[in-house]
Amino acid sequence: MKINNHWFNELTKVQSPNFDERPIEEDMSLVVVHCISLPPDQFGGNYIDQLFCNQLNPEDHCYFKEIHQLKVSAHLLIKRCGEMIQYVPFNKRAWHAGESNFKGRPRCNDYSIGIELEGTETTEYTDEQYEQLVSVIKSLLNHYPKLSTEHIVGHCDISPGRKTDPGNSFDWGRLELA
Repeated sequence: MKINNHWFNELTKVQSPNFDERPIEEDMSLVVVHCISLPPDQFGGNYIDQLFCNQLNPEDHCYFKEIHQLKVSAHLLIKRCGEMIQYVPFNKRAWHAGESNFKGRPRCNDYSIGIELEGTETTEYTDEQYEQLVSVIKSLLNHYPKLSTEHIVGHCDISPGRKTDPGNSFDWGRLELA
């Protein structure tokens, strides 16, 4: 996978307005793995795109009444079928981590790349998602010199007590990056 101007060349792009400048533009030194399903425990459709683009209709599902005003995004989504969508260029700060801390360094959005997996904390992820995630991370490691295999974490690791994703259903052993 090739990265050009901080976008993957061959992916669908759905540009989210929910990003801003990083304090240090070239500081991409952490990868954060998340999970998301909209509505909860349901897969497919374009509700994630709508959420990340501030277009989620609160009338489409009762849960959306609680979240439709959130201003959130991730850099990348990997759907259950392996399809990938990029929302924010990697050199910009996506709004995915919230209150967070990695090894004593707060504000993980400032220096991280957020990858959402379509899924839940209790549903196994698909082979296609693991294959794509490995490919994405390898490309990011090759392109951004501050990233390392020791700096790939779950949202639960940087926001303990507040977040639990990607959950026990995520098999960290499947990230064969060597």
